[in-house]
Amino acid sequence: MQPRYKRVLLKLSGEALAGEQKQGIDFDVAAGICKAIKEGLSLGVQVGIVVGGGNFWRGRSSEHFDRTRADYMGMLATLINALGLAEIFKSLNVNAQVLTSLNMQPIAEMYIKDRAVEDLEKGHAVIFACGTGLPFFSTDTAASLRAAEIGADIILKATMVDGVYDRDPKKNSGAVRYESLSYAEMLSKGLGVVDITAASMCKENGIPLLVFSIENPQNIYDAIVGKPIGTIVK
Repeated sequence: MQPRYKRVLLKLSGEALAGEQKQGIDFDVAAGICKAIKEGLSLGVQVGIVVGGGNFWRGRSSEHFDRTRADYMGMLATLINALGLAEIFKSLNVNAQVLTSLNMQPIAEMYIKDRAVEDLEKGHAVIFACGTGLPFFSTDTAASLRAAEIGADIILKATMVDGVYDRDPKKNSGAVRYESLSYAEMLSKGLGVVDITAASMCKENGIPLLVFSIENPQNIYDAIVGKPIGTIVK
């Protein structure tokens, strides 16, 4: 199978790693995701990964913590997930490098763009942890930032739904899924696929965004090879 993209940025939510237990990391679920990524790597596709931390901590939903402190706690949660993914990749004989936006030595190496690109070109899975390293920015914004920096062809946003709908499909049986959207349409309709900062960065840098379901991890491979899944935002 011929891949459609040379370099992709995969955005994973922390919840995607938790499976039905909703918290922590479900090894079997996470291993399924890593195996699908390995298939993409075997085609020569370069894969960077930004992972969220919602399976351990969702600071914005807490009224009891200062927002800045809560966001830093969330960054630590993303690092836990990144280290977990790296260990699973190791068990699959895949080289994986964790690069963090915060100084976390000796746990992980500091993110440097040239280092990230070098590892990608070697065929390693590169996992970006700790978001942007700054509070008040989401991991979606971190994904758009890293995608722009490394020159990714597309952002693959793996979610718990199979695309972008005009209404919440879990609450509205008549919700209609879009096959494609522009960033302007997405923002004007208030669809909330990614936050405004992330959408603006993708739009300004000409980076398309594919939104698809992670419930079947094989969708990651299908997205890489260009099969018609999910919703494309461009």
